[in-house]
Amino acid sequence: MKQRILTAVVAAALFLPIVYYGGIPLVLLTYFLATIGLYELLKMKNLSLFSVHGMLSVLFLWVLIFPEKYNDVLGTFNYSKTELCIAFILLLLAYTVITKNQFTFEDISFTILSAIYVGIGFYYFYETRVEGGLVYILYSLFMIWATDSGAYFIGKAFGKRKLWPEISPNKTIEGSLGGVVCAVIVAILFVFLTDINRSIIAITVVLSVFGQIGDLVESAFKRHFNVKDSGKILPGHGGILDRFDSLLFVWPLLHFFHLWA
Repeated sequence: MKQRILTAVVAAALFLPIVYYGGIPLVLLTYFLATIGLYELLKMKNLSLFSVHGMLSVLFLWVLIFPEKYNDVLGTFNYSKTELCIAFILLLLAYTVITKNQFTFEDISFTILSAIYVGIGFYYFYETRVEGGLVYILYSLFMIWATDSGAYFIGKAFGKRKLWPEISPNKTIEGSLGGVVCAVIVAILFVFLTDINRSIIAITVVLSVFGQIGDLVESAFKRHFNVKDSGKILPGHGGILDRFDSLLFVWPLLHFFHLWA
């Protein structure tokens, strides 16, 4: 527990000032976190990031999360993000021929979907900060922390019925509901203490549920590939995906609800 707390304090001290400042440092942080997340996923399947297909997948990811604010840079080359992504997919497909099918269609599918899974979440992390402002990032962080903590402590105290034992045997229905309640409490506090959109209270129920689904998705990956944690970059916590799995689902949904439109 001491290790987890120390890591959380150090990580927050590095993460939050960059999120607050924004700009290029935030872009670089987004690229760093997303690249580590992709590395962790590829490693689960014993695919190396430091290979031809690994580098192609990284470039695909980097194009995918390229901020909308800087789209004019791509425009100078007369290419859109979609066109560049298609080009990298075609290159990966061609690579199966070059390797005489040692790198298979299944590997390509996993690589591309991994980049999309990680990329969409971190793309909307940056866009949430730029369009919604710092308050929505802070809300998402506190809301997910409240969901996780509420689910853990309430599940430990009152949990009897398993939520999804085939994926995560320790999670309970009571804990899951407790997490949603704690998340709503956080939303109410943000409404009273900030200028965040008041509709966030009702929307929080959906976000908290989908945040828990994001957690279960990553648990399913780990169970399928028989790994305990996605990585070791955060001592006591695991990898980047272990910490951001819920948020990868929450950040896109924040945009889909057009809270700051």
